[in-house]
Amino acid sequence: MCIEKNPWERSIEFHGHSCPGLAVGYRVAGIALKKLKEYRAVDEELVAIVENDACGVDAIMLLTGCTLGKGNLIYRDHGKQVYTFGSRNSNRALRISVNGEVLHRQDPGVAELRKKVFGGAATEEEKKKFYEYQASRTDQILNMPEEDFCVTEEINFKMPDKARIFNSVQCGSCGEYVMESRARVKDGQVVCIPCADNYSRG
Repeated sequence: MCIEKNPWERSIEFHGHSCPGLAVGYRVAGIALKKLKEYRAVDEELVAIVENDACGVDAIMLLTGCTLGKGNLIYRDHGKQVYTFGSRNSNRALRISVNGEVLHRQDPGVAELRKKVFGGAATEEEKKKFYEYQASRTDQILNMPEEDFCVTEEINFKMPDKARIFNSVQCGSCGEYVMESRARVKDGQVVCIPCADNYSRG
């Protein structure tokens, strides 16, 4: 008999492993769906703006249905644990800011332990200790009260236009096809961005 996986198990499977960062995105997605009274987007019913490219974004994509491919996931490289979700159905939007104290609070010595683990210099005992700590932090994030985890506010939000499909044109330099809206002109020729940026003085 096949037992269906729960949303957290599916998030781990999609991401590849369990970690505190994934737990952050899982909580954020759950809070957004609950407060907006929404379900996973089939098309572009929901829009998510994420301000980092960390582990949690995988859980957000899986649970909310906001993805790069559908055009309803927008990435802003701000390096912040801040997420905005908009519902086209209700024309409501939320901004969720994760409590930085939650993310950066750690036991003494963990930073050094992390360096050793990811640098390949940790002993088996040190690895075991680090991953036990990570599991404990993950559990803490998944189960802490919402008011301790983040600040959520309903905001005025202009929904971005729905994703468009553009024609492709052939790059006059490399011969590969590029979305028309991303093409450039170089020496009177239509080219892709990498070819346009290929400037040499030699």
